[in-house]
Amino acid sequence: MSVLLEFAMFPTSDECREGASVSSYVSRIIDMIDQSGLPYQLTPMGTIIEAPSLREALEVVAQAYERLGECERVYSSLKLDIRKGKIGRLKGKIASVEEKLGRAVAH
Repeated sequence: MSVLLEFAMFPTSDECREGASVSSYVSRIIDMIDQSGLPYQLTPMGTIIEAPSLREALEVVAQAYERLGECERVYSSLKLDIRKGKIGRLKGKIASVEEKLGRAVAH
């Protein structure tokens, strides 16, 4: 099984905001994901991880929330793509589109 999870998580409460920027909080989450060893891709609007199970994907979300524990309110958005018998989809899906186009695309 392969689970692709795209999510965004950041504080919305005043005590955890530094003006309009939340990058210091997002950086905490990215550090945790990087240390997990799971394949991931950071995007301007969120992060995509590939996990071998739904449980492991959701554990990343739980750990991300813990990184923002001092914040009164946290916004989260999640999208899941769960597929049996397939791994390496984080890069494979892009490679498949590039093959069909006959050229590389920005990513």
